[in-house]
Amino acid sequence: MQKQPLNILTQYWGYPAFRPMQENIIRSILSGKDTLALLPTGGGKSICFQVPALLQEKLCIVISPLIALMKDQVEALQRRGIAAAAIFSGMSYREIQQVLDVALENKLSFIYLSPERIHSRQFQQFLNHVRPGLLAVDEAHCISQWGYDFRPAYLRIKEMREWLPGVPVLALTASATRKVQEDICVRLGFEKENIFLQSFYRPNLLYEVHHPEAKPSHLVDILKKEKGCGIVYCRSRKQTKQISELLTLHHISADYYHAGLTTSVRNRKQEDWLHNKTRIMVCTNAFGMGIDKPDVRMVIHADMPDCLENYYQEAGRAGRDGKPALAILFTTPNEWELMEKEATIRFPNNERLEKIYLALMDYFQIPVGHGEGECHNIDINIFAQNFNLLPLEAFYTIKALAQCGILYFNENFSKPSMVSFTANRDDLLEFEKTHPFFTETIKSLLRSYEGIFDAPVAIKENSLAYTLRISEIELTENLQNLHRSGIINYIPKSDLPQIVLQQNRMFKDHLYFNKDNLTALQDAYIARLKAIKAYVQDSTTCRSKMISSYFGTDNEDDCGKCDNCKNKNKAELSNSSFSTLTEKVLRSLSKNQPTAYSQLEKITSSENLKNILIYLHSEQKIKTDTQGNLYKI
Repeated sequence: MQKQPLNILTQYWGYPAFRPMQENIIRSILSGKDTLALLPTGGGKSICFQVPALLQEKLCIVISPLIALMKDQVEALQRRGIAAAAIFSGMSYREIQQVLDVALENKLSFIYLSPERIHSRQFQQFLNHVRPGLLAVDEAHCISQWGYDFRPAYLRIKEMREWLPGVPVLALTASATRKVQEDICVRLGFEKENIFLQSFYRPNLLYEVHHPEAKPSHLVDILKKEKGCGIVYCRSRKQTKQISELLTLHHISADYYHAGLTTSVRNRKQEDWLHNKTRIMVCTNAFGMGIDKPDVRMVIHADMPDCLENYYQEAGRAGRDGKPALAILFTTPNEWELMEKEATIRFPNNERLEKIYLALMDYFQIPVGHGEGECHNIDINIFAQNFNLLPLEAFYTIKALAQCGILYFNENFSKPSMVSFTANRDDLLEFEKTHPFFTETIKSLLRSYEGIFDAPVAIKENSLAYTLRISEIELTENLQNLHRSGIINYIPKSDLPQIVLQQNRMFKDHLYFNKDNLTALQDAYIARLKAIKAYVQDSTTCRSKMISSYFGTDNEDDCGKCDNCKNKNKAELSNSSFSTLTEKVLRSLSKNQPTAYSQLEKITSSENLKNILIYLHSEQKIKTDTQGNLYKI
């Protein structure tokens, strides 16, 4: 009997049923149709390509822009006994070839690929010898200049499709406006627009906008009043630390997180929060991607996000268990001026592009006519200091050079430590006789990492040190000494951002930057700023309705839970004395005995009653059973 999608879901994930829309998307792919799927954060997008790929028993190529997310997904698949690997910028030719060779032997189900690797000769040669069953494009909004995170390398995917005739594409994203949805279908070469769009309405999320005079004290008040774990998003790294320390002073369990911390520190902080050792994570938007913690009770934005797309994704990390959760956004009037000024920093003129391009080439010591394909780590602060630049100015100009196609910039690059043996076995035995101190380290490397004699392997110093019962510092010193002795080649891990040059260094007189992308991006950025500004300033429209409308779907009814809905309900009931009626309804309810809706209609009109019940539900003072009966909490 032929397996069905549900068989695969149950076999590998243990789930008894698909989430809404997942199976329809999978059926669309299995019928060979190009498909765009918009599912909310935490909506199970990965299942939509993983299940059909395993059902077809053919290789699936997954294009993904985030190395950390690729690694997480590969590890998650491997834990389920599914063969998967990732190829990304910073890997050596030999490392990549090892992955491709395994795929050519039909021993891989998934290859995760950063978009910058698509046009490498090595990967093109691989595609001449393999025919995948599916091409999945994650974070598909990155292909559109109208999207909030445009990546020029994504535009190459359409060309890649020409090498793979008949292979369907599944494009996935959590948030895209109608204009971006259409753009994705065109730029990926869909024969016919085929979009699966899940509602952007989150019935358990209570959206609120606050205008506090003092953000820190207001935040403390909220976190003392509300229960459960949460996330507080800030725009600057410095702020995350300051707010975390403030919360700790007020006896609120908190920690901070940003991309400037080392991988090991970030991992430890993340694990503490995931396992509820830390209640509140104060962070930049570097935190949250790929994390699916169901019991987050609140997401608070201490600063204004620059678009509704980011806000919806980040706020959507609350309440994934379906229980009521808060999504609160703080704003102050002066934030608008700062954000509008930032547009001039984000999108530099030709003079600044030229200045920082030449500074980068000199910093990396790249001669004219050379450099294409080279990878370099960069500490933005040191670079800016060396060339008398402002760090933020340098950062955004490097991002702009990436949008012009000059280079690829990976802000959150993290490459593990690599070790390979350079000594042969005879020399190694001789070395151990004369240097017995290093014997345990050598034997542990050989036992822990298969194939380390044949090729470089990624190692984890902390787990190796634990095995040897020594500190990580001692182990690192041992590895460095073995490297200096010519026994191993040891390349320590790197957490610095990475730049990959997309073309050779240009002569100064021939410098040219195609700013068409930048102009389109600047227009789109300003339009997104206006949209989030409208969301914050509107004090009457249902916030869930505003979000749904922005993404091209409409809710028939107001949510009844957001701050605007609650204020509207109170205003409509002011003539009937809202407080008096509310107390009267509450007194009519019992904690143990059910009360029918029809009984409560004797107290007030049905329209007033509906608004009162919405308010009481949002305040978690009442609950409803499956028959529609009401109880006091």
